[in-house]
Amino acid sequence: MRYWLIALSGIALALSALAGVAAQAADVAAGKEKAELCVACHGDAGISQTENIPSLAAQPDQFIQWQLVFFRAGARKNEQMQPIVEQLDNDDIRNLGAYFASLEPPKASKPDDNPDLSQKGAQAAAGRRCASCHTDSYAGTKAVARVAGQREDYLLKALHDYKSGVRSGGGMAAMAEVAYPLSEEEITALAHYLAHL
Repeated sequence: MRYWLIALSGIALALSALAGVAAQAADVAAGKEKAELCVACHGDAGISQTENIPSLAAQPDQFIQWQLVFFRAGARKNEQMQPIVEQLDNDDIRNLGAYFASLEPPKASKPDDNPDLSQKGAQAAAGRRCASCHTDSYAGTKAVARVAGQREDYLLKALHDYKSGVRSGGGMAAMAEVAYPLSEEEITALAHYLAHL
């Protein structure tokens, strides 16, 4: 518990530092240049072609910034991300958020081959009130992720990680609470539905 309080305090300080420089506009061009570090995994123009790696294109600016701060502070852990985020200062994080937010969103990579599963996913999304945070179009807003058009395999992984508690803490606590009661069938249906929006 003490570790999490210290980690959350560090995150709060980092976020307040980012907010404190809000008057300084983000530099999308600098973000694009810094995003060269991200292309190998997250793809050109932020569209991932790699299994279990999310697309970052059109993710809300604040969402990208929060996630990078969580990784940098150690509240989110990922072996591939750690050496990358250690190189980022607050300006880099601000610029990357602006750059990825400026990109065209991913489109479903193929037509929906299972509309019945998508219908079950739409029902699960309505029942869990996913739109109350992710917006009616599931495009996300502020510090809430865009899930529309995200890779299906990544959505499955993320929902399983939230359900099992592998991914929790900070802004992710609400998702852990939502995902915990989901059945395997609901997780599969939700991931399929959202990926094909």
